[in-house]
Parts: sequence; C-alpha cells; structure tokens
Amino acid sequence: MDKVIRDGKVAVLYSPGHGAGWSSWGHGDYGNKALFDPMVVQCVETGDFDKLNTYMTLWYPDMYTGGMDSLEIAWLPEGTLFRINEYDGSESIEVKEEMDWMIA
Repeated sequence: MDKVIRDGKVAVLYSPGHGAGWSSWGHGDYGNKALFDPMVVQCVETGDFDKLNTYMTLWYPDMYTGGMDSLEIAWLPEGTLFRINEYDGSESIEVKEEMDWMIA
C-alpha cells in the first residue's frame, strides 16, 4: 500500500466533521487504501477538491465518500499503532501509546 512519508511520519486521512466519516463509513472492498492514498493526500494539501472528486470517482467508484469535504491529515510516526474512532460521523485518531489501558 502506498503512503506519503515525510520526516519519518505517515500521512493519515480522517474527517473530523460531523455527518459522515471518511475511513469509518463505506470503505468496503477498498480496505484502508483510501486512508493513506498519496493522491488524496496531495489534493487535501492543495485544497483541490474538484480533482479529488474526479479521482475518487475513477479509482474508488463504489466507495461512499461522505466526509471528503472535511478531510484532514494527521502525521503519525512510522510504525505507530492507531485506530480511528467515529461518533456521529466525526472521526478522531486514537494512538495506542496515548491510551490509559486498564488491567483486570
């Protein structure tokens, strides 16, 4: 899977806006590819959402793209264990090392 890596950090796409999640709603057969897709990262960085819409239609034709208009990039150190939490479409990134785990 292609990823954008700069200075040892990986670009992770997520949508913090309410309404629909980017990675948590409708990836289906695309797995996590769109979560890291370099072209999507480029479009978000440049603010070219027309190009992003065209790209998604061509390369991810069946993917639900709700949340696309509120995409943001989190830069996580390579190898970081994380997950995307979603509430009412608003996504946040949870890093394993930052969690307070309980032991039974």
